[in-house]
Amino acid sequence: MRALITSVAVLLLTLGLAERSAAQPPTPQTPQIPQTPAPDAPRVRLVATGGTISNRSGGRLTAEELVSLMPTVGRYAKPEFEQFANLASSQLTLEQWLALAKRLNQLFKEDTALAGVVVTSGTDTLEELAYFLDLTVRTEKPVVVVGSMRNPSTLGYEGAANLLEGFRVAADPAATGRGVMVVLNDEINAAREVTKTDALRLDTFQTRGYGVLGVVDSDRVVFYRKVEKKHTAQSEFDITDVTTLPRVDVVITYQGAPGDLIKAAVDNGAKGIIVATAGAGATSGTQGEGIQYALEKGAFVVSTTRAGSGRIAGRLRVAPAAGAAAAPPNRRIAGEDLAPVKARLLLMVALTKTQDPTEIQRIFLEY
Repeated sequence: MRALITSVAVLLLTLGLAERSAAQPPTPQTPQIPQTPAPDAPRVRLVATGGTISNRSGGRLTAEELVSLMPTVGRYAKPEFEQFANLASSQLTLEQWLALAKRLNQLFKEDTALAGVVVTSGTDTLEELAYFLDLTVRTEKPVVVVGSMRNPSTLGYEGAANLLEGFRVAADPAATGRGVMVVLNDEINAAREVTKTDALRLDTFQTRGYGVLGVVDSDRVVFYRKVEKKHTAQSEFDITDVTTLPRVDVVITYQGAPGDLIKAAVDNGAKGIIVATAGAGATSGTQGEGIQYALEKGAFVVSTTRAGSGRIAGRLRVAPAAGAAAAPPNRRIAGEDLAPVKARLLLMVALTKTQDPTEIQRIFLEY
């Protein structure tokens, strides 16, 4: 009997504690307080443009809110921020790209103590924006473009981690002189070389054939190589007075591809055509007729490959000897190893500087 009474008492006590526990609200977690940066920490500015990294359900995250997602950023840098735009990357215009490049040039010119800049972008056009900045932002200071494949309302959102790694790279002295870099998924890739390889996976941004510039690990940022092509501080392109970029369109080669698409682009104002061929430059269908039409109308035609790697061989043209008859302008340009969308950007920027085919081909060899 005594044992039964004891068991009942224990049961009643257990039930009472359970009810009391259920009635009490859970202990709130202590919010993460951003770490105060060291007095000598390098200053890094976030220039936010929007994209998936900001696209929270019910409203986009602001630049200030993005910085607040990195409570440990003070270990590496003094974070600053400004809101340039807050749109999907595909909604940004080329005029806004020009304005962004001008803003970055202004920042580095007026604030010489600024260590570097991080730019957020949607991933759909991230590689294009990064390469455009690589051509037009003239500084040795690091410019890092980051984004995310998952939005802030999704389980597994990686945007905060990518952003923190972007700040770490921009604050690292070893990042100086390496051009514009793309930092996602713990890897550092060069703006000129990186491409989006998967519509959904987190490791989508890769540099096929050449490999990463470096990695961002828990202990430090590690670099393995540099880009040999001209970029940023070595760029000859001055966009200070440029208000509009010339129209350049991309057409793809496939079996029986019609040349009238090329003709239509030229008739609608295209100053250049990028042909994304399946191999090393061969076209199909009536594209040859369309290319000839474009050349006769004064447009440039750049051959590239859509294979994902490899190059279209180019060569410098030799000027005619003194007294010799000048050859007709050859506006057929070899796109080297640039992806079609990046060849488009290089031609657009080049056409703001020169209309000389020899110079255009030189630019494709050097950039």
